[in-house]
Amino acid sequence: MNGMMDPDALAMRSEARAVSVNRIYNFVYGWMAVGLAISGIVAWVVANAIRAGEFPLTRGLWMLCALVEVGLVMAISWGFRKLSPLAAAVLFAIFAAVNGMTLSVVLLVYSVATVQLTFFITAGMFAGMALIGTLCERSLSGIGRICVMALWGVIIASVVNWFMRSSTLDFAISLIGVVLFTGLTAWDAQKVRLLAEQEGALDGATVRKLGILCALELYLDFVNLFLYLLRLLGNRRN
Repeated sequence: MNGMMDPDALAMRSEARAVSVNRIYNFVYGWMAVGLAISGIVAWVVANAIRAGEFPLTRGLWMLCALVEVGLVMAISWGFRKLSPLAAAVLFAIFAAVNGMTLSVVLLVYSVATVQLTFFITAGMFAGMALIGTLCERSLSGIGRICVMALWGVIIASVVNWFMRSSTLDFAISLIGVVLFTGLTAWDAQKVRLLAEQEGALDGATVRKLGILCALELYLDFVNLFLYLLRLLGNRRN
C-alpha cells in the first residue's frame, strides 16, 4: 500500500505509461508515413515511365490495380485477426505501392505545383483534424458512422456522374467528400488514442496488427482528402 502511494513509484508508472502511449502513436503514424512515401515514390516513377513511353498504363490495367487495392483493404480489414503482424505490414506496403500506380495519373493530369500545394493543404487539414480527434474526450463514433453511411452515397453519386459528366454534380461530390474525410480523420485519430489506452489489455501481436489497421485507415483518409481537394482546387493540364 505504501508503495502504491510512493510519489516516486507513481511518477515512474506515469512515465512508463507515457512512453507506451508515445510508442503506439509513433508506430501508427510512422506506418502511415511509410505508406504515403511508398505511394509517392511509385507514383513519381510510374508517371515518368508513362511520359517516356516505357510503361503503358492502360485503362484496363488501372482498373485492375483499383480492384487489387479493394481486395488488399478487405484482406487487412476483415482478416487481420488471422494475419501475423508481419503479413499485415507486408500487405499494407503492397497496397501502398499499387495505389501509387493508380495515383500516378494525378501527376499526369495536374501540374507539379498544383499537386504540391494541394498536398500541403491536405497535410495541414489532416494534422488539425487528427489533433482534434486525439484530444476530444467525447466519442466521435456517431459522427464516424454518419460519415461512412454518407460516403456510400458519394460513391453511388460518383458512379452516376461517370455517365452524366455533370460539372455541378462533380463539384458537389468533391465538396462533400472533403467534409466526409475531414470527419473520418478525426474519428480514426481517436481510434489510435483508444488503442493506446487499451494496449495493456491486449497482447503485443494484436496491438501491432491493430496499429497497422489504424495506419491504413488514416492513410486512406489522407489520400482521399487529397484527391477531393485536388478536384476542387486543382487546375488540369492543357
